[in-house]
Amino acid sequence: MPKIALKIDVNTYRGTLQGVPALVDILRRNRAAASFLFSLGPDHSGRAIKQAFQPGFMAMARRTSVVEHYGIKTLLYGTLLPGPDIGRGCVDILRATREAGFETAIHSWDHVKWQHGIEHADAIWTEIEARKAHERYIEIFGAAAPGRGVAGWQLNPHALRLSQRLGYRWASDCRGTHPFMPVWNGEVVHCPQLPTTLPTLDELLGIDDVTADNVHQPLLRLTADHLSEHHVFTVRAELEGLKFGQTFETLLTGWREQGYDLISLGQLAESLDPASLPRHELQRGNVPERPGTLMVQGEEYLSSWKEAA
Repeated sequence: MPKIALKIDVNTYRGTLQGVPALVDILRRNRAAASFLFSLGPDHSGRAIKQAFQPGFMAMARRTSVVEHYGIKTLLYGTLLPGPDIGRGCVDILRATREAGFETAIHSWDHVKWQHGIEHADAIWTEIEARKAHERYIEIFGAAAPGRGVAGWQLNPHALRLSQRLGYRWASDCRGTHPFMPVWNGEVVHCPQLPTTLPTLDELLGIDDVTADNVHQPLLRLTADHLSEHHVFTVRAELEGLKFGQTFETLLTGWREQGYDLISLGQLAESLDPASLPRHELQRGNVPERPGTLMVQGEEYLSSWKEAA
């Protein structure tokens, strides 16, 4: 049976407080598993104003109604308003999510700080940020996280190595086409990458007459055309957990009708044999309709040598 692993990124205090319980209800009604990846430190969403200077960001913000989805208050956190501590203020919701039977994992400590700082950060900065989230997760759940999916699909080599050093069984840090073992400049990092394979709702909205009412249709066409494959779909607690809840429910129904099993990232990882996973370069690249660069699955390692042989 083909599989779609549902990866739910939770960036903000509002997304945790309101979006996560709504998504738990939707998933339980539809008998779907999922992985909730939590931001566990301060919500400094207001500091994301730096993104406005990235090419394409303002166009995406207009198409997806950023203010409507995130709320004025959230967009002031870390600037005019102090950023609430998500891990402290929403601990009951985090624990209730796991008690409801869903896999929980790490998204970030401070998602804005990570997204804007990680590309050029040194090993010390990277480890401090990663370990704050790692240790807060243990404090909340009493055990280490099974995996992580970094904020904004943003990485550097130090963060990549930490996925192995911190003992994660899987990571979902990039965009790509299928699970693989990551390689960085010839160095293999032994933590399977489960890349996001499908476009997100905010990448589709406003493109080619796609609206809030029909945004599910291009996704369902895409999965119908690639029915034999396993996919990872990234959900946002601030989008599908709030305004786009009905759209998400329509997608779940459609994927069930197409024959997909709706699973967590951990279940996808358990279905794989790490020793037989292809090794692919992890590199910086672009994704259509998403501003800036992020981490993408590159060519299979030494593929040019194999072709020459």
